[in-house]
Amino acid sequence: MEIRRSARLVIVAEDAVLLFRYHDEHHAPFWATPGGELLPGEGYADAARRELREETGLDLPIGVRLEKRDAVYAVARSTPARWLEEYFLVRSPNQPDIQRDGWTEEENATIRAWKWWRVEEMREQPASLFKPEWLPDLFERVPA
Repeated sequence: MEIRRSARLVIVAEDAVLLFRYHDEHHAPFWATPGGELLPGEGYADAARRELREETGLDLPIGVRLEKRDAVYAVARSTPARWLEEYFLVRSPNQPDIQRDGWTEEENATIRAWKWWRVEEMREQPASLFKPEWLPDLFERVPA
């Protein structure tokens, strides 16, 4: 099975986390962190920095790695693969507007919305609304 690597961004501002609403042919619509696949020769932290700029237009420091994930799944227009993900903390002083200028065709087709979620709001929703389903737990563990 193909192995793919992804850097994910846990962007936190004003006690909320930024999530994108994805919709593709593999899943019902769900909310997940911004981020994406590593380019050849790229490390996780460098990919996180690049994805932050491309997917949000933000230029903020990449913080600590919060979590690793090893899972098999398919994303838009692809076949199932083994994904090795690392989730990085990014702190923002406010909830800025998101810039879509750096989005790829696939991102424009699959990302339908974004929202700043508070953990209490996340807990009121079915866990299956988030990918991975443990995102509310991860957000709750973010260091103060």
